[in-house]
Amino acid sequence: MYKYVIKRLLFLIPTIFGVAFIIFLVMNITPGDPARALLGLSAPQADVDTLNHELGYDLPFMQKYFNYIKNMILHQDFGKSYFTKQSVFDEVWPRYIVTIKLALVGVLLSALIGIPPGIYTAVKQYSLWDTIPSVIAFFIAAIPSFVFGLLMLFVFSLRLNWLPSFGSTTIFHFIMPTLSIAIPPAAQIMRFTKSSMLEAIRQDYVRTARAKGASERTVIWKHALMNALLPVITQVGLSLGTLICGAVVAEKMFSIPGIGSLIVDRILYKDEPILLAGTILISICFTIVMLIVDLTYAFIDPRIRAKYTTGRKE
Repeated sequence: MYKYVIKRLLFLIPTIFGVAFIIFLVMNITPGDPARALLGLSAPQADVDTLNHELGYDLPFMQKYFNYIKNMILHQDFGKSYFTKQSVFDEVWPRYIVTIKLALVGVLLSALIGIPPGIYTAVKQYSLWDTIPSVIAFFIAAIPSFVFGLLMLFVFSLRLNWLPSFGSTTIFHFIMPTLSIAIPPAAQIMRFTKSSMLEAIRQDYVRTARAKGASERTVIWKHALMNALLPVITQVGLSLGTLICGAVVAEKMFSIPGIGSLIVDRILYKDEPILLAGTILISICFTIVMLIVDLTYAFIDPRIRAKYTTGRKE
């Protein structure tokens, strides 16, 4: 299995190259330049050209790209921000950690809220305990996360004054943001879990287990659930990647200093070093999450684990 892990980690290299190339390409074809954004519309063109030259923004596209890759690989240097003149890594990393914390707690809440009701509604199919949660899940899945955020701000911060409305210094600052981004994915995970469980319950091995006299609890939790969890784990992993990219809504709404809000703010200034470092870190995290999902497959399903073991012996 370790060969598979190394292979997937090496896949990060072309991923980083591709992400950097796409960001450079987008920045090159979009109108505007960082010097004009920093100096203002009324600044003389000569001053704008001078600042662009100092920033290295006027270099040819491929030269900028290869210079960035070379500095990143050989010197572990992500450059300096056009806007603040500070080290990009020192500016991006603390915000990246905040976003990762927000996304991890959000996906954990999504799984805890969505998976148990999904299992229960599948077991109680066509009953009232299936209809009510399913209708609620359909309703919640259609509501954007910022709506939940606004409702919680109004109720728990403005009216009841129970929770702080902005910041990220204590655990209480993360309650409303994580709930606002966790509730919509939880509804999707619940529906996905239900459909996966229903498919597993109808399989022949489940009927065989019941015919052998196994208890209903054993049939559901040992036989059906272990096979139904595989697609659910994929959905949870994709939800984590989506929350990392989509946490910008909660970050802006609750004034949380995360990587998403930083990227959105610096787009206005075409701050290439910040945009590159932020998107590269997000893509690395997403790739690692998918690797963890694949390894979890092997832990749950003996057939996949046996394939890895056979490949290693060969």
